[in-house]
Amino acid sequence: MKILITGGAGYIGSELVNHFIRDHEVVVLDSLMYDATSLLRYSSNPNFKFIRGDVRNIKLLSRLMQDCDVIIPLAALVGFPICRDSPREAKEVNYEINKWIANNKSKDQKVIYPCTNSGYGSRSDGICTEESPLNPITLYGITKVDAEKAYKDVENHVTFRLATVFGPSSRMRTDLLVNNFVLKTLRDRVLVLYECEFMRNYGHLQDVCRAFKFVVDNWDSCKNETYNMGNDALNMNKLQLAQKIQEHLPLEIIKAEFTSDPDVRDYIVSSQKFYDKGFKCQYDLDDGIRQLLTAYDIIESPWYANY
Repeated sequence: MKILITGGAGYIGSELVNHFIRDHEVVVLDSLMYDATSLLRYSSNPNFKFIRGDVRNIKLLSRLMQDCDVIIPLAALVGFPICRDSPREAKEVNYEINKWIANNKSKDQKVIYPCTNSGYGSRSDGICTEESPLNPITLYGITKVDAEKAYKDVENHVTFRLATVFGPSSRMRTDLLVNNFVLKTLRDRVLVLYECEFMRNYGHLQDVCRAFKFVVDNWDSCKNETYNMGNDALNMNKLQLAQKIQEHLPLEIIKAEFTSDPDVRDYIVSSQKFYDKGFKCQYDLDDGIRQLLTAYDIIESPWYANY
């Protein structure tokens, strides 16, 4: 099977390749706007091919799609800050090119699209399931939700609504909440929490990659559905997250009383629909914290972010 991953040099993609490359041919299309080294470990593998280019290059994308069996469109401007600062590019990359892929893939080609459960916005009325209404509150969330809708209109799709991902990657990100909290704790021994009661759902990067592999391996039972993908044991607020990190490192936790957080996402999410297909998470928060501490002993650059 031949798998095309756009944005495959990024935080998720650079690890996802490893889950497919033993049994499948993997083609990565990426502009390398962040890291030119995250895929080096695959360069000697005969199942790996890398194409440097912009996903918005329709001629190039069309050629790469022609003979692939599975399309995993990861290419995106990820996160509120970069989408706010580059709104035109965010709409083009996050929505318009995904709409084009949906409209131009063959009916037999499989597509697995990662949306975000931040599309649920801020909710206080129970647990979010795949049937819950979406209420994206940022341009990032809006463009991702619009792309999800485009894929749901075509045959042979699976869309994920991913939790806040954590854990080390070949293309590291330290702006993600867990990764960021661990780094700040390691360096400053102090965390100032804004809106510390806001709930969020988390998922380990390797479990996210395993979810993509699970869907490919169980396509007939999973296809044409949307799944929340996170670890249901990790629905927690910022204070609970900080207290978990405190079990691993010395940490003073300060609750800010008068300053608000511009990120107002607040929700509890259930991934039970995906679990009912047979998927199980293998990594918990303790695993991720220990792995991040090892990663931070290795890397020297102070900031790996999408802005």
